[in-house]
This record gives sequence, structure tokens and C-alpha cells, in this order.
Amino acid sequence: MAYIMSNMTVKEMKEALLKTKTVIIPMGCTEQHGYHLPLSCDVFNAVEVPHRVADRMNAVVAPPINYTYSGGELFGTVYVSPQVLSLYLMDICSEFMRMGFKNICTYLGHGGTLNMAAIIDAMRMILKKNNHRDDLIFSVIRCWELSPTWLEIFNKGPERDLHAGQVETSLMMYWKPEMVRSEIELDRPEVANMLRIDPDWYEVEEKVIEHKFVVGRPYQRKEIEVGVMGFPGQATEGLGELISKEMEEGLVGYIKMLNEFKRK
Repeated sequence: MAYIMSNMTVKEMKEALLKTKTVIIPMGCTEQHGYHLPLSCDVFNAVEVPHRVADRMNAVVAPPINYTYSGGELFGTVYVSPQVLSLYLMDICSEFMRMGFKNICTYLGHGGTLNMAAIIDAMRMILKKNNHRDDLIFSVIRCWELSPTWLEIFNKGPERDLHAGQVETSLMMYWKPEMVRSEIELDRPEVANMLRIDPDWYEVEEKVIEHKFVVGRPYQRKEIEVGVMGFPGQATEGLGELISKEMEEGLVGYIKMLNEFKRK
């Protein structure tokens, strides 16, 4: 049976809790994905796989968190600061704990150095505040780490496929082909190359006074106009299906392991 929380009643949630203590919280991001993908691409990364295998998992799939931290400043991007994200997630997780859930999993459809740090910090702080409880397991599941094919493409260098590139475009071609536009635009070659080499290159820091005590002002490089970090022109629906299936099997396997783990 699929436990999709947004479709369930109070009674159904209570019945589900008698059968599972595991909840999955999908976390996406609303941000630019070039001219060929929708702003909600990372939200689809977060919700598609859990929803597709919900009837194969003994876990409740919570409604997604659609706003997290991006750091980018291109038009269409809406993000919340890492500090707000941590506090927001702590409250959400605390509510699931209050209901009685013990395995609390975030399922990330969006990465980012500061974004992931904020999510992990939130979970570590909850565990610290509840260090008297040894029945809690918190997980941060990065969707791309469930797919060997995605990791292989991601780790090719020196220019890698990252944001809005071959993989994300392929996944959207498989999941939501009607939302993939034919217009593919990239930044100038030298800019596009640097974005593929270093995903954190997009941001620079400026100090009014160059001194170690002065805090710099971070901002997105002005030469970035599109923000694609990869090779969307190489995308295929078949690749998207392969990666989706790998993530589906990986998620089912991980949740099965959690549910079967015997606490002392």
C-alpha cells in the first residue's frame, strides 16, 4: 500500500503508524535550470522516485519541501537562507517525532554545499537535543548517490555534468517530457567550462577593505547569464529511465534495510 501523506486522512495516518515508523521528507528547490527545464526541476528530483515506489516501501512519503538554499541569483530562483532552512527542518522533523516516527529520512533532489550542510546540521542538532533516545535514526538520502550511472557521469572530469545538464534533462525527458523545452542555451564557452569544473565557482566574495577581520560580501559572478552546469544536449529519455530505475531500486533497498534493522 502506498502511504502518500498529502492524500491521507488523520485516520489513515494513524493506521499507517501502526505498520511503519519510517517517514521520507522530499526536499527540492525552486531555482533556474537554464532555458530548457522548469524551475521545479529539483522538486521533481525529490518527489518522483518516492512516489513511484511508494507502494513497494513500508514508509510514509511526506509532502515535499519546495524551497531550500540555492545561492544562485538568476531570475526565477527563490531560496531561503541556510539558517532558516535548518530551523524549518528541525520543526518538521520534531513534529514527525511527536507523532511517533523513529526513522526520519530526508530525500534530496537538490545538492549544494551550504544547503546540504544546513540539512545535516538540523538533524545533528535534533539528535543532540534528544541524546537520551537511542531509537531514532535520521538519514540524508542524496538521490544521485542511489544511481551508479548518475555518479559515473557526475565524476567524469575535469568538466562534469551537474546542474541542468545531461542527467537532469534526461530525467525530466523520462518523467515529464511535456515540460522539457527545445531551446537549450549555455553561457559563453569559458564561463560554461568553469561551471562544469567547479560547481561553487559561480560565487565570489568582495571585501570593502582587504583585511582578515573584514567579512566579505558574497555574490554571483556577473558573467553568468544562463547557469547550466553540464551537457543537456547529450540527454536522452532512455538515460533518464535507467537512472530513475536505479534510484527507485536504491531507495526501496535502503528503506527495507532501515525497517529491518533491530535496535538494541
